[in-house]
Amino acid sequence: MGRFLAICGLGTLAAALSIVSVSAAGTTAASRQTDATSPLAAFRRPAQAPHPTENVTTRARAELGEALFFDPRLSSSGQMSCAACHEPSLGWQDGRPRGVGSGGVTLARRTPTLVDVAWVEPLFWDGRAATLEEQAKGPLASEHEMNMPLDRVVETVAATPRYVAAFRTAYPGAPLTIDTVTKAIAAYERTLVSGEAPFDRWAAGDETAVSEPAKRGFALYAGKARCVSCHSGWRFTDDGFRDIGLASPDVGRGEIVPGVPLLQHAFKTPTLRNVAERAPYMHDGSLPTLEAVVDHYDSGFVRRPSLAPQMTPLRLTASERADLVAFMRTLSSDRRAPVAQARLEGNDR
Repeated sequence: MGRFLAICGLGTLAAALSIVSVSAAGTTAASRQTDATSPLAAFRRPAQAPHPTENVTTRARAELGEALFFDPRLSSSGQMSCAACHEPSLGWQDGRPRGVGSGGVTLARRTPTLVDVAWVEPLFWDGRAATLEEQAKGPLASEHEMNMPLDRVVETVAATPRYVAAFRTAYPGAPLTIDTVTKAIAAYERTLVSGEAPFDRWAAGDETAVSEPAKRGFALYAGKARCVSCHSGWRFTDDGFRDIGLASPDVGRGEIVPGVPLLQHAFKTPTLRNVAERAPYMHDGSLPTLEAVVDHYDSGFVRRPSLAPQMTPLRLTASERADLVAFMRTLSSDRRAPVAQARLEGNDR
């Protein structure tokens, strides 16, 4: 399994795994982050990553899930792995406007990031998967992605002695099924936690952590630009679904819940953590830069009946647009890719 651990570019997972502690550094009694009256209080990072009781994250499960995540044998071609689309150095995306699947086919949507995915439900741009465990099955079996029948996934894993031994340790007494395979992958994905960013240090009281334009940008973000109405909380998203007026004919969430007019052309609001490293933007990759994103929200959206009520012209000045982008750049972690971490339980196996 060590060969797979070396592939991820994060060093040995076992060395990186630790009790997750993602609170901002420099917390003091005077920290503005603990002041409930401060606008920054709503952006305080949580103390640990969540996990379901039926799939508690342990070292053994995360290490097994990492090996599976980087294993191209789980695709019909033997050349694609989960990491082929979710590349650590590219913000756990692929840097393309839209994903590329089996046989080089261009997919309909951009690859979503896995940054801080432990907190995300439901998943996919259209929210069709309720849990990470359920989500992991989709790309494996999709004819347009890894194109591997789920029974063949299990056969491949069961034919690999080191996987069989690893499953016995990680999930003792459980049968080796597609459900345990995707549990392991999900356990690994829950360890992909973004690191501390300059914004976090500023929120904790360090006035030197971000520039003056970035501070003005945060004021715009929480005020005139109204970004916080959708991109709220420490991950800078409310995980909602909205039509933001992109020209794409894709109806998104509307295909899942066709009877709700406001969810036609609606897509999941993505996190803004590490957003500067995750271009291009939107579900269809149609906006190449953060500047283009701001221009879109300012007045560049398509008006139609399903358009989210938040989408009204902002009338930002050129300097305000620049300040808003400066703020978003402060959300990038000091390390370019999240370090795999886990809240380990029980005997820490």
